Amino acid sequence: MRLIGDIAEDTCRASVATIGFFDGVHRGHRYLIEQVRAAAAGRGLASSVVTFPVHPRKVMQADYHPQLLTTCDEKVALLAATGVDHCMMLDFTPAVARLSAREFMTLLKERYRIEALVVGYDHRFGHNRREGFEEYVRYGRELGMEVLLAQAYQHRKEGSGTEATVSSSAIRRLLQEGDVAEAAEYLGYDFFLEGTVVGGHQVGRKIGFPTANLRSTDADKLVPCDGVYAVRVALEGKEYGGMLSIGRRPTLDNGPERSIEAHIFRFDADIYHRPMRISFVRRTRPELKFDSLDALVAQLRRDEAEVKSILSL
Repeated sequence: MRLIGDIAEDTCRASVATIGFFDGVHRGHRYLIEQVRAAAAGRGLASSVVTFPVHPRKVMQADYHPQLLTTCDEKVALLAATGVDHCMMLDFTPAVARLSAREFMTLLKERYRIEALVVGYDHRFGHNRREGFEEYVRYGRELGMEVLLAQAYQHRKEGSGTEATVSSSAIRRLLQEGDVAEAAEYLGYDFFLEGTVVGGHQVGRKIGFPTANLRSTDADKLVPCDGVYAVRVALEGKEYGGMLSIGRRPTLDNGPERSIEAHIFRFDADIYHRPMRISFVRRTRPELKFDSLDALVAQLRRDEAEVKSILSL
């Protein structure tokens, strides 16, 4: 996949494109991109995705924290895996926000040589998002751009046969409730956090459960709700099973700061300041306050047995 920024029109191949923020690059996004690729193949054109490096609302509202499913780099990597030819990274500025739908489509046509635009079934763009598909078709006809309506994606849930609408906001709600397994079904992969291993309070090592504390790469990335999770941990090209605690350590009472601490099974090495990726498999319980350190240790042993069973370790 070629990553394209703010470029001159003569350096870009003519393409069929779709546009969106694509947070999480979930199953619905990938279904849309499949339609773009099929339309491009049928017209002998390249396939493209137009997206933004920063959430549009954050550009307009500096104190907004979007609770992202993916950082920009993670999103680009997931988009590349779809097989799309181009990812056009358009800076969303106040000037872009003021463009009408027709003006925005003109920009796509002239700057990026987009010959056909595939519009999501519920997607609107342009200032105030007042116009819809019929207006886009009319503007496209005037500009020499074909406008196609994408088919909506309905996810058939495993085991139940029922259908569900997949959206980034629905996945966010699931993660905020701790339902990482359902979120993974919608995403098409396990939700993950990436960051650096940092020092902690060293209490875990003293009680037989040493932990690697993760500092997330991006403060805007969503962290699932507090509790204990079965996870897979990627370190230096290897993957390990582990159990993860997210919360404020109420039993230890060592500060209000929220921590992300992974106890990695069958692992003992100094990994401070190393990159680490944590993929969530299942939440096993909420964060609890215990009457004593011994009670906490007893529960951690039960947690370890449960998590190893979930991970088939």
